[in-house]
Amino acid sequence: MKTIDHLDRAILEYLNKDARQSFAEIGKLVGISGPAVGERVRRLKDNGVIDGFGLRINLRALGYTLRALVRIKPRSGELHKVEKLIAQQPRFMSCERVTGDDCFVAKLALTDVAELDDVLLPLHDCAETHTSIIKSHVIEPRFPPLIPD
Repeated sequence: MKTIDHLDRAILEYLNKDARQSFAEIGKLVGISGPAVGERVRRLKDNGVIDGFGLRINLRALGYTLRALVRIKPRSGELHKVEKLIAQQPRFMSCERVTGDDCFVAKLALTDVAELDDVLLPLHDCAETHTSIIKSHVIEPRFPPLIPD
């Protein structure tokens, strides 16, 4: 685990809220210069603490009115085939390999419920699926508390 100090934590928290803030703006908020923030961000990237910067998209604005969680249990000997089918289907936004009865838990973006058949039917020859429609977010994706020194 990489060691970060209170300034690194503050910088990470401000970047998490809005990664488009300038280093000068963040510097004013944390009490150091913009170039010092830039140097700390570069070091955090070099040390693997910052993995990259991303974009948050409003899926509804693009017509994706539904999201679903799908638990997927491959049939015997079909694990790699199922993994390949999941990777090839662009409607899967994320997929985790998990312990328990299912091997995968994936998140789908859908324009309507009828799309579930189009997305999941190719999997039914080699896996069982259990789907739950996401009604709302209790917590938006976030990082956990940063561990103190």
